[in-house]
Amino acid sequence: MTLQQKELLKCWIAASLWILLIAIESTSYMSSANTSRFLYPILHFLFGIDYARFSVLHHYLRKTGHFVGYFILSLLLFRSWRVTLRLSSAWAMRWASLGFLMSALVASLDEWHQTYLPSRTGTVSDVILDSSAALTAQIVILVLLRSRARTQPQEASISASRRG
Repeated sequence: MTLQQKELLKCWIAASLWILLIAIESTSYMSSANTSRFLYPILHFLFGIDYARFSVLHHYLRKTGHFVGYFILSLLLFRSWRVTLRLSSAWAMRWASLGFLMSALVASLDEWHQTYLPSRTGTVSDVILDSSAALTAQIVILVLLRSRARTQPQEASISASRRG
């Protein structure tokens, strides 16, 4: 197996495992009722939070989990497509589009799956939140790679002037 094939396999395994994690989190075991059973006692013990405040905090913790999970998925998918569809550039719209679209598809399938579980509710608003996270990840990648591209030529010219 070549180095390029190993890198390709490594990237897609990471993205696939992250999708598997999202699928596990989509089960009844990770429903709001089940996560509150272990989170509330911990937060009540550590911080003395009453149940009314916990309910609000729990909602925002779960939504933050959605955002972070799909942000990371989008990053992993961008990386996988970047290795799969090698181009000479540091960033390509094709990689970003595929990363975003696949993340949005996973979000849609995740919420659709939850509509079949009595302890879960699949919502369009969660698909929008998840897709927003995926889009944010792609924007962050673009900004970081563009800023790196601007600084690298400067660093190269400084190094060359020191040698010369």
